[in-house]
Amino acid sequence: MEESLKKILLVEDDPNFGTVLKEYLSINGYDVIHAKNGMEGFEKFKKSDFHLCILDVMMPYKDGFTLAKEIREKNSEIPIIFLTAKALKEDVLKGYKVGADDYLNKPFDSEVLLMKIKAIIQRKTVDSLADSKQFEFNIGEFSLNSKLRFLSHKSEKPAKLSPKENELLRLLILHENDLMPREIALTKIWRDDNYFTSRSMDVYIAKLRKYLKLDPKVEILNIHGEGFRLVVNP
Repeated sequence: MEESLKKILLVEDDPNFGTVLKEYLSINGYDVIHAKNGMEGFEKFKKSDFHLCILDVMMPYKDGFTLAKEIREKNSEIPIIFLTAKALKEDVLKGYKVGADDYLNKPFDSEVLLMKIKAIIQRKTVDSLADSKQFEFNIGEFSLNSKLRFLSHKSEKPAKLSPKENELLRLLILHENDLMPREIALTKIWRDDNYFTSRSMDVYIAKLRKYLKLDPKVEILNIHGEGFRLVVNP
């Protein structure tokens, strides 16, 4: 699948609403496949690879909960967002029990849906990156062995990183030349996203910058209000 164009399966039986939502998501950079009921939705799901599914709950032939169970049997990791006109607690709980990542009540703010989609896909992408088995990396004149926590430079003896320094640098390397969102690092490494853990991460970023200053082509940029970028200049 192309990294630049995320593919979404939208299963919505209201033809007008489904068409409008598909166009809205397409305008915002997503490749959207629209199915008009649960049966059609499952057939389309089996024929292609998707980054995320948006399922209406109340549909003819096969409801969203049943469809979600079938999707989960095929792919236990794909994110699922439920759309519903009913705000009953029982339905919300049922949705989460069958594996929902989020739930939106109709009518909803389309911008909120966009933010949820972006956050969920980003989280899944980072999880798969961070859970990869790779532990040896090269960045400029440095090499990192994240299993042994050794950061080596050709002109110095290897530095032994602390566990958090090691995890943070590895996450930055996995996002090399791309944004590493602040909240992703905080929840992945510190297991919490608050003011105090955020300040703690800034301290670790400063420590990593001291290690990396041996190579002027490698730098960690602060992207204000968003996160950091590990940049390796040519």
